[in-house]
Order: sequence, then structure tokens, then C-alpha cells
Amino acid sequence: MLLMEGKAGLVTGAGSGIGRATAIAVANHGATVGVSDYNEESGKETVALINEAGGKAEFFRCDVSEEEQVKALVDLTANTYGTLDFAFNNAGTAGEFAPIGEMDSAVFDRVMKINLYGVFYCMKYEVLAMEASGGGAIVNTSSINGLIGIPRNASYNASKFAVIGITKNVAIDYGAKGIRVNALAPGPTTTPMLTDALERHTPEFRESMYASLPMRDLLKPEDQANAAVWLCSDQARMITGTTLVVDGGRVP
Repeated sequence: MLLMEGKAGLVTGAGSGIGRATAIAVANHGATVGVSDYNEESGKETVALINEAGGKAEFFRCDVSEEEQVKALVDLTANTYGTLDFAFNNAGTAGEFAPIGEMDSAVFDRVMKINLYGVFYCMKYEVLAMEASGGGAIVNTSSINGLIGIPRNASYNASKFAVIGITKNVAIDYGAKGIRVNALAPGPTTTPMLTDALERHTPEFRESMYASLPMRDLLKPEDQANAAVWLCSDQARMITGTTLVVDGGRVP
């Protein structure tokens, strides 16, 4: 069953990890997808994977921390496909691992610009495009660290908590206009970001993370992609303002 047949939309941060897996998944389910990433090389690799498998995708470069670039991205996607039926706002960064007393304020600002302002900018223009095309579905990537604390990373925690908050707000404001807005809260998933983060933590932290997972296994990007596709599809037509936790049971 193709959940996204005939739909067209956008995935940010689609050059690797959860974004790449989701772009591939929506294309496999019949959607035409605009693949966006800051890294042109990796973004075009995602497009090649989709097109080689018989899907339909194009690459649109964008730094989501820059509002004008985001506006241009959404406008270009909607104009190219004649509609914007779905958007997965996934681009993000891990930031700096340090206690807040030692944290560089510039790093904090950068994390917020990408993880929170990037989602804000995307939704600001996506809802306008979706209104024009009769509605749509938005999914924002938060994290289980938007629900619980994480040691030594106040910037990431703050940004991901805020993503859940803004998701709920926009869902309330635009539900009557046929626009659904939900958040995805991944647990530890085997992405380049997680690999890099684990390398910067102590062996004791890594061991405690594995021990905290009831299923005793890290998640795969495809596990998150399957959830994102479902939230974007008509099967979730009455679900909005919620946060779907996909974490192997990590959060009680």
C-alpha cells in the first residue's frame, strides 16, 4: 500500500540519517520529494538514491538558520510541484557538550538558530503554501531530549523542548485550515550525529545509554522514517499537536 501516492513535499536535513531515510521512504510510498540539505554533495546523493530506485526527487540547497533561504526553499518547492502536501522539518545539530557554566554562548545561539528557528522559519512559510493548496501535514523533528534531560547539553535540550511547544501551538492555530502539525521524538538512532556525540562522551555514559534501552538496541533511521511517513499520510488524518515517541521504550 502506497501511503503517499500523488503527494509532493519537502524534507530538510535530508542528506543523511533520519532525513535521508525519510526522503527515501516517502518516495517509496509514491510521493515526489524535494530533498534539502546544507551539504550539497550529500543531498544530491540522497536524490540519486531515490531516482535510481524509480522515485522522483530534486535537490534544493538550504541553510535553515537563514530565513530568506527557507522562504526561497518553500516557494521553490511549492512552485516546482504545484502544491506542498507535506513537510518534514528535520534539519538539526547536536551542539556542544559542556556544563552550562562552560558553554560558549555563540554555540548556544547557533544550536537554537538551526534546531528551533529553522523549524519556525520552515513552518512560517509552509503553512502559507499549504493554505494555498488546501491543507497538508507537517512533522517536526524533536527528540526524547525534548521530553527528558540530557547531561552537558543545555542548548540541544532547550531547542528540542521548544520544538514540541511550537508544534502544539501551530497545530492549534492551523487545524481548522486543514493543516496538521506533529512532532517526532526519536530515541538513540544510528545517525552520524549520534555517532559523533557518543565519541565525545565517556565510555561510562555510552554504557549507561545502552542499559537504559528496554529493547537493548539502538534504533535505525528507517524506524524514524516509517513513523514520519505515517504522520504525513492520510492514515493519520485526525492526529495533530501530538509528539510521537520512537525510542524503543527509553522514555517511561
